[in-house]
Amino acid sequence: MHSEFWHKRWETGRIGFHQSQVNALLKRYWVALQSAGEGRVLVPLCGKSLDMIWLREQGHEVTGVELNAQACEAFWQAQSSNDSVPITLYQGAFACREVEGLRTLCGDFFALPVDEFNSIAWVYDRAALIAFPEAMRRRYARKLSKQLPAGVGILLITLEFEGCEGPPFAVSEAEVHELYGERFEIQRCHSVSLERRDAERSEVVYLLRDRMAIA
Repeated sequence: MHSEFWHKRWETGRIGFHQSQVNALLKRYWVALQSAGEGRVLVPLCGKSLDMIWLREQGHEVTGVELNAQACEAFWQAQSSNDSVPITLYQGAFACREVEGLRTLCGDFFALPVDEFNSIAWVYDRAALIAFPEAMRRRYARKLSKQLPAGVGILLITLEFEGCEGPPFAVSEAEVHELYGERFEIQRCHSVSLERRDAERSEVVYLLRDRMAIA
């Protein structure tokens, strides 16, 4: 999936993946993942998600990574009544904006340097894994598995449905285990059918816990 595809989606307003409210599954299952401490949360492909604000309100520092500059701009403009809109600084290939406890990096997630992972305690993935076709899903999961520090936990939300068209793409439970099972203990916590006119889909929640932390 080329970057131009996502830039065009934002340019034309085809962002059905964006939710105007904080995700209910995040609020329901986050406490089950966060067993201790506050920690920094990584939100890959964050868009302009309000979930980042909610995570900060829980006491976390939050780093969102987003490819599209328009999405980052929209996020910060929406927060301008609560926080001053920070100036853009550049860190290598990324445009960075930050206020206390909240930071966005605008650029290609796959170019994110290793040191950006060092302080991450949690990952919240609602719309990243399912945004990638199969080959890119493997690349994405491999980057997380290799570069996240010991003890990290992941709240992962996927979709299951028949067919291979996307995005969003279907990701089966077997694939989640294939992608993450070597490093993480995987718990399937929730599945709910989504009402759609064109196809039957299920939204699935997984909690992934680092085996190194469990041992």
